[in-house]
Amino acid sequence: MKGYYFITDKKLSRLGNLSDVKNAIKAGVKIVQYREKEADTKEMYGEAIKLRKICNNVFFLINDRIDIALAANADGVHLGQSDMPYKVARKLLGKNKIIGITVHNLKEARLAQRLGANYIGISPVFETRTKPDAKNPVGIKLIKKIKQRVSLPIVAIGGINLSNARDVVFAGANCICAISAVITKKDVAREIEKFNNLFKKQKGGGRGIKGQ
Repeated sequence: MKGYYFITDKKLSRLGNLSDVKNAIKAGVKIVQYREKEADTKEMYGEAIKLRKICNNVFFLINDRIDIALAANADGVHLGQSDMPYKVARKLLGKNKIIGITVHNLKEARLAQRLGANYIGISPVFETRTKPDAKNPVGIKLIKKIKQRVSLPIVAIGGINLSNARDVVFAGANCICAISAVITKKDVAREIEKFNNLFKKQKGGGRGIKGQ
């Protein structure tokens, strides 16, 4: 799978998560991650159920919250280095769910592969204000290094915009996410299409998430 990887952000969104996800799918997005850090569990569950219905033909993942993923019958979760350990998450979710893991260096990427993750998220590639607790930028050199040594699909995120996205794609990222460069705009679908067009110029295949 290649292309834009969509992550929700209610605080940055102009039109709201439901509208953003509908527009993302309209633009051809195949993976949607629901990330919500401030809502209570009941509110998050309610929104996850609505998003699950919208994402009936694309992969729907939940950031961090395994309980919400199970309750909403999501396709999987995305975990950070300080979230639930992979082995525990896999035991709870079962072998058929997707589990992605954020990594910040080659060591973490190799470990994610050994554990059995379906993909890795390299973050932050560049300086970003979208995630207040983000670590120092890792740059595209790390993408190239991990691409050479790890066979998992790579999702690149953090500080990506149209001026630097081409370099990220050609460094080897299978997917990219540029949250503020998309959902702060009037036409979310059109902005995503601009990023997706970058992948049409990239040669080669590569293993996709769940074989897609």
